Amino acid sequence: MEVLERHDTSLTEEGRFRLLVDAITDYAIYMLSPEGIITSWNTGAQRFKGYKPSEILGDHFSRFYPKEDRAAGVPERALATAAETGRFEGEGWRERKDGSRFWAHVIIDPIRHPSGELIGFAKITRDLTERRAAENAIRQSEEQFRRLIQGVSDYAIYMLDPKGNVSSWNFGAERIKGYRPEEIIGRHFSTFYTEEDKAAGVPETALSVARAEGRFEREGWRVRKDGTRFWASVVIDVIRDDDGHVVGFAKITRDITEKMETQKALEQAREELFQSQKMEAIGQLTGGIAHDFNNLLMAISGSLEILRKRMPQDLALTSLVDNAMQGAQRGAALTQRMLAFSRRQELHVELIDVSGLVRGMMDMLSRSLGPLTMIETSFPVRLPTIQTDPNQLEMAILNLVVNARDAMPAGGRIVLRASEEAVASGKRPLSPGRYIRIAVIDEGEGMDAKTLEQAVTPFFTTKGVGKGTGLGLSMVQGLATQSGGCLFLKSTPGEGTTAELWFPVVAAEQAMDVNAELQQRQQDVTDRLRVLAVDDDGLVLMNTTLMLEDLGHTVLEAMAGAEALDILRKEQVDLVICDHAMPRMTGAQLALAIREEWPEMPIILATGYAELPEGAGMINLPRLGKPFSQAQLAEAINRVAS
Repeated sequence: MEVLERHDTSLTEEGRFRLLVDAITDYAIYMLSPEGIITSWNTGAQRFKGYKPSEILGDHFSRFYPKEDRAAGVPERALATAAETGRFEGEGWRERKDGSRFWAHVIIDPIRHPSGELIGFAKITRDLTERRAAENAIRQSEEQFRRLIQGVSDYAIYMLDPKGNVSSWNFGAERIKGYRPEEIIGRHFSTFYTEEDKAAGVPETALSVARAEGRFEREGWRVRKDGTRFWASVVIDVIRDDDGHVVGFAKITRDITEKMETQKALEQAREELFQSQKMEAIGQLTGGIAHDFNNLLMAISGSLEILRKRMPQDLALTSLVDNAMQGAQRGAALTQRMLAFSRRQELHVELIDVSGLVRGMMDMLSRSLGPLTMIETSFPVRLPTIQTDPNQLEMAILNLVVNARDAMPAGGRIVLRASEEAVASGKRPLSPGRYIRIAVIDEGEGMDAKTLEQAVTPFFTTKGVGKGTGLGLSMVQGLATQSGGCLFLKSTPGEGTTAELWFPVVAAEQAMDVNAELQQRQQDVTDRLRVLAVDDDGLVLMNTTLMLEDLGHTVLEAMAGAEALDILRKEQVDLVICDHAMPRMTGAQLALAIREEWPEMPIILATGYAELPEGAGMINLPRLGKPFSQAQLAEAINRVAS
């Protein structure tokens, strides 16, 4: 009876176990004989393999394998592995009854008798098709993303670990920064920063900001593998896990050097346009003021000159007139500077040997400097010639040297240097070609960027009250520009200033033409002439008339172009001297009208301007710079009337 009860209990446990296995629907659980024959079949096996127990019991389990696996002996190896090692586990394709395939996870365990004899296998199969499809989708998405990131060439996109070491590297990073993946992965990203940024802790600050705020964005200089620098736009985003712990950083770097340079060039062009417009407006205003001032000086200086010749020889009176004439001359020098700034002064252009001109100035320069300042010159033995006004050039060099002296109140050394330079395209505003560079270099206080920017602005000066007009550098710039060159200033506070005058070299054939013209000399005219003087300013007209009459000429007066033409039609005239800046009809227009009726009539245009309206140059008028002295007037008459 006791044995029977134990047997009933055993049967009950076996029944319970069978019910448990049959109730499982997510796993195919079945038994195999040692040869691989199916000996049991649960509900889960029937559900996702499609066979009823009556259809599959007694068949070999290899029928679930694809043909290629059966041909390769995969089922047999699985059983052999389980028998030898005690377990087989793997994944692969399996086939259902309807021929469709599913991805299966398989475990095969051997079943042995207590004596060790193999009596079969327990096989558990799970359908992982959906999970595998999801994993494949994820893997495919990750691969596509990886290829996308790797294929980007305009951006350096890479990952950093929490300490800032590079953990991934795309093609754009390799192209922009020059490192191959094996050269940079594992190294700290501060490798790309400049030494000054590393010393200032910029890389660490970037990670700290990204860690605290979630994002860091900035621009700055970065260093490539070859040591060259580029201007970079940098974005660093922190990466956290589900628990909020920092697992790394995503870093994107873009090379925007070209964009920055383009922006700088645009801003520079805008600034140059603004400065050009501003200087043009100031130039027009200055030129107009200088013209009116010239007329006043003409009346003053001319009258003083005639007065001095006609007054009694009284030393007390003569000294007063001389002082007044000196004041007028200083005023004339000021107007010349103003006209030089506005590029309207009359230049008496000649071919100039710069070395010879400077050598001839050395005594005057030395006397101008005083005992505390020494001057050194550095000139080649021979330099090509330039073409400008020698008097204006001497004044410009003297002005620069005096400025250099004033910048060294405790004394020092000034270097005056000249050299021939070749200019390629890109050195604005100079055109490509050969130039003579005249440099005045001092060891003085120097100028900061703001002062340097305003240095050539008219009436701007750093000197004390009464010590400078603020027109010196403006005049120098005007002379250089009008001669086809340019003035460059370079300065650093505490390190001195370099002022450079650039003049284009005159070609040999052009020099020959100018020499031929300069060699033509006119003989003095002793004849007394009937001169028509034309000027809309009564004071200037009266002064010109007095000078002409004092020279022995007969003078006819007109205050407008139409009046002058009427006089010419009624009177015999040997010479016309006319002002240029007159209302309704300018001097140049009057000259054209005169040439139409009297083609051989000598004409002198009295003006302080160098630039005449379009068409005036066609008749090649000789000009007399205002204000002029009686001697200059006589010389001009001798030139045209001989």
